[in-house]
Amino acid sequence: MAFMRLGSKSEAFHREGQTWLCTTGLVSDVTIEVGDMKFHLHKFPLLSRSGLLEKLIEESSSDDGSSCVLSLDDIPGGGKTFELITKFCYGVKIELTAFNVVSLRCAAEYLEMTDNYGEGNLVGMTETFLNEVFGNWTDSIKALQTCEDVIDHAEDLHIISRCVDSLAIKACADPSLFNWPKNATNGQNTEDESHLWNGISPSGKMLQPTGEEWWFDDASFLNLSLFKRLITAIESRGMKLENISMAVMYYTKKHVPLMNRQVTMDEQVIETPNTSEAEQKDALEEIIGLLPTKKGVNPTKFLLRLLQTAMVLHTSQSSRENLERLIGNQLEQAALVDLLIPNMGYSETLYDVECVLRMIEQFVSSSEQSGMVPSPCIIEEGHLGKDGAEMLTPPTLVATLVDGYLAEVAPDVNLKLAKFEAIAAAVPDYARPLDDGVYHAVDVFLKAHPWITDSEREHICRLMNCQKLSLEASAHAAQNERLPLRVIVQVLFFEQLRLRTSISSWFFVSDNLDNPEHQNGGNGGGLLKPRGENVRERVSELEKECMNMKQELQKLVRSKRSWKNFTRKLNFKKKSECCKPKDPEAKQAI
Repeated sequence: MAFMRLGSKSEAFHREGQTWLCTTGLVSDVTIEVGDMKFHLHKFPLLSRSGLLEKLIEESSSDDGSSCVLSLDDIPGGGKTFELITKFCYGVKIELTAFNVVSLRCAAEYLEMTDNYGEGNLVGMTETFLNEVFGNWTDSIKALQTCEDVIDHAEDLHIISRCVDSLAIKACADPSLFNWPKNATNGQNTEDESHLWNGISPSGKMLQPTGEEWWFDDASFLNLSLFKRLITAIESRGMKLENISMAVMYYTKKHVPLMNRQVTMDEQVIETPNTSEAEQKDALEEIIGLLPTKKGVNPTKFLLRLLQTAMVLHTSQSSRENLERLIGNQLEQAALVDLLIPNMGYSETLYDVECVLRMIEQFVSSSEQSGMVPSPCIIEEGHLGKDGAEMLTPPTLVATLVDGYLAEVAPDVNLKLAKFEAIAAAVPDYARPLDDGVYHAVDVFLKAHPWITDSEREHICRLMNCQKLSLEASAHAAQNERLPLRVIVQVLFFEQLRLRTSISSWFFVSDNLDNPEHQNGGNGGGLLKPRGENVRERVSELEKECMNMKQELQKLVRSKRSWKNFTRKLNFKKKSECCKPKDPEAKQAI
């Protein structure tokens, strides 16, 4: 750490309680009070160095030459700083360091200790040393921390802005160029790096950060106002937004202890100071404003944890809205477990579904504005399995996430039907290639709410498109006694259409195989002929199966007995005695 020695004389003062006395043997002729401390000094050493003290001594001196008493309660740095200034005036040895140079510089300015009152006065000496401090990262951080005690004076002298600019330049450059101190192991961390998070070992020991995040820990010791200024300066100098976000994350975990109550088993807890909830609330509202707004820069898991903490601390509505907006813009990156936000309000539901609904709506709105809207289509059976990677668009990922969320919150008996439908309908139809997820969520809701009316069952089932159910989901739905009969009939109807489509494709293949041009090509027609015969046999079987299903569907609308026989022949294991279809409705569905 940099230092500068001033003066040459040995110690000339001793302390008795809150009183400082000079040991020169001369009777004191001026007493200066700084807070609770009293300094019994001599006029000449003081007025020869300080313009302010010269004026005050002249104004308070009496004609009889008696001792005068001065009060300097407003001096920057208080009694501790004035002690060093007194020693400087008497020529006693003192040492300038990064810890005291800021307060000494401010006090020297306050006392008007310029070169007009003696060459090599304190203003010039502290200014020279400050320039040396600004050349070193560690000293600059320490000096900036001490600015908190003399914030107004340091601001007027532009010490804070100069220090912040110096740190911003170093943070955006290679740390090895600025005398970054290595730890005791010469930069070699003895802890297993696989068990570290941002330089924190399992034992809680802070290790020397490396890479682009080397400055995070030092910056986290600053108070929030100075940290904000440093982050703003670093960002203006072109630092990557990802690094800005990580620095804010590190600072948040250290100064908002409530965040650490939500860490998982594989995360390490940062040691945090004792902070009241009111202080954490104020800090959190300021921190939210520091987060970069660009999509994908802030980890969604961190944002959701931040949102939960904001709810617990009852931060301002605007702060929570900003977080919901950030999360909604990148909702496809969220995990289901992080969306299960406990309800902190007066609602009866277990989870905060209103908050999730707002984030879904924000995602849909931002997606439409960015043009992320594919043309609507129905996925053919088997297509999703082959080209699944191509179908994982952000809207599709969000649709899957929302369907999973609905299945998790559906068992809550206090969840209203209207709110369930609002969340499910918030996802546009084009985002769901298949409706298996929403069907599962509807089924869970019907099972947890058996008291809802038939009309409500009909209404909730409109959330799913029977044409977009997979074979497995269709088979389950056809046997599901919780579904209205109209829905079951629709499922069977679309299964028949699917069979007809399959038959048409087999006919197309069969015609191509019977074409002489195909038979004469390739490895010879003799090899393809048996395959064509197998195709025709399969087509014949499908035709018979389709005809049987059509006959059974026609019988379905005539009697309850026919419905039982039909389900028994198709191996439906669920009971369907509760289904009593009316002829006009069944015919219309078919």
